[in-house]
Amino acid sequence: MEKTLEQKPADCLKIVLFGPESTGKTSLAKKLAEHYQTNWVPEFAREYLQKKYDECNEICAQEDLIPIAKGQISAENKLSKTANKVLFCDTNVLQTYAYGKVYYKNFENETLKKYIGKHKYNLYLLTYIDVPWEEDDLRDKPHEREEMFVHFKEILKQKNLPYVIINGTLEERLKKAVNVIDKLLKNENA
Repeated sequence: MEKTLEQKPADCLKIVLFGPESTGKTSLAKKLAEHYQTNWVPEFAREYLQKKYDECNEICAQEDLIPIAKGQISAENKLSKTANKVLFCDTNVLQTYAYGKVYYKNFENETLKKYIGKHKYNLYLLTYIDVPWEEDDLRDKPHEREEMFVHFKEILKQKNLPYVIINGTLEERLKKAVNVIDKLLKNENA
């Protein structure tokens, strides 16, 4: 099982869109990939959990976290092979772990923790809650957005991971992200 959670080496920067549900991560990931003419990794949990909901009318259970983490890193590993200098990840295994901490009291998973510690990303774009809430079958915390944002920010701080908060309209978010990413790319090429 553990090999399926390994992050493969890649010749590109890896940037994670990170934060609470319904904060524009997917929209920004798509725009950034378009801007840099590269790949973006869709959120595996969305497809996995929507299928579960459609088939069983159930949402995420604790036993879904490992299959979600495996699916996310597998897609990332595959798409990093053909990325053009940078890969945008619409969430990652750390996000899966962060949700586990919210939904399942006293959640700990040593396997996830081990691999989270080994996975490397150049930057996390922490998406703020200043976009309208979009309801769907899976989203369930419209009144806890501030608490969720703080939770995700605290995880990044605790793990001492590089991040910037991205807020504003989609155009403002794109501009801010591009400015930061361009500096990273320039430093990589220096």
